[in-house]
Amino acid sequence: MSTFASNQNREGVLIRLRTVLASLLLVAAVIGGGAYALTSAQPKAQAVPAPASAPSVPVVAEPVRSGEVPIYLRGIGTVQAYNTDTIRAQVQGQITQIAFKEGQTVHAGDLLAQIDPRPFQAQLDQAIANRERDQAQFVNAQANLQRDSQLLAHGYATPQTVDLDKANTGQFTAAVKADEAAIEYAQTQLAYTRITSPIDGVTGIRLIDVGNIVHPTDPNGLVMVTQLQPISVIFTLPETSLPQIQQAMAKGALTVLAYSEDNKTQLDQGKLAVLDNQIVQTSGSVKLKADFPNPQHRLWPGELVNVRLLIETRQNALSVAATAVQQGPQGSYVYVIKPDGTVENRAVKVAQLGARVAVIDSGLQANEQAVISGQSRLQPGSSVTVLHGQAAQALLNQDAQQTVIP
Repeated sequence: MSTFASNQNREGVLIRLRTVLASLLLVAAVIGGGAYALTSAQPKAQAVPAPASAPSVPVVAEPVRSGEVPIYLRGIGTVQAYNTDTIRAQVQGQITQIAFKEGQTVHAGDLLAQIDPRPFQAQLDQAIANRERDQAQFVNAQANLQRDSQLLAHGYATPQTVDLDKANTGQFTAAVKADEAAIEYAQTQLAYTRITSPIDGVTGIRLIDVGNIVHPTDPNGLVMVTQLQPISVIFTLPETSLPQIQQAMAKGALTVLAYSEDNKTQLDQGKLAVLDNQIVQTSGSVKLKADFPNPQHRLWPGELVNVRLLIETRQNALSVAATAVQQGPQGSYVYVIKPDGTVENRAVKVAQLGARVAVIDSGLQANEQAVISGQSRLQPGSSVTVLHGQAAQALLNQDAQQTVIP
């Protein structure tokens, strides 16, 4: 009995253990199913891609050059003729000939127009005739004086007669001199009928026609003759440049270049002639005058030109294209390409900034690669691709259309 009871108790315990284990398994299954359902109900997290590197920026670059660089002072000037003469008649008369064409190059002494010379030739002929008459009377009076003087010596003439002969001789001597002056005047008036050019130059628009009556008091004259070779340019520079100009002038004659109004075409090269003796207080500037040989007549009176006064030529100076120089809050800077293909903005001190070339005092070194186009998309550390050939020219043209170069 005891053994049987003991076995029954053992079996009861096992049954209870199985029941508890089954319950635990059921609870675990329910919890696991709920967790799976909850997990499956939530959206899956998106995978975060690795950040992509910034694209390389296309640019155009060129090396920083070292060599002789001219330093200019730049101003604006007006071309002025050496001589400008309004040709006027010096005697009244009718124009019988016009001997020039408008715009013709003439030389001093060339005939421009002819006034009818006949009235003046008649006056000359009359003056010559008067001189011949008075000359004959003078010869007669001189002969009378000589004869009466001999008679007076022998007592056959009175002193009064001799004195009268002397007076007549003196009178006709004066008359001959007056006649000679009248002849000279008539010759001068006759010469004035030939209107000639007083200078070498170019004629302007003709203001008279054949048949017109001209007068010395006519306000407009016949034509204007302007000397073009050589020619002058009057220009101004800021008064702050005066010490620099004076120091350069002390070393010798200064070269001056004249450029077209768009600053692209050199018209001529000349020399500084005059530094004005006073400052224009209203504008704070100083006037200068330069002379140009102007062999091709590319400088024209009244023309507005850009002037460059050469102050010095620097040796081993650094230069780069003007488009490389950018302006920022801290001043001028240039994007320089580093060996790893990225850029840095380098602060620079600009000695001279022209339309095409900038001269650099400090901040760059020779042969460094400076970006000259494409800076609008750059920032320090940007990776760049240097363009060449047609692609580079296309980018340069695109930037040129968007940027106005002064």
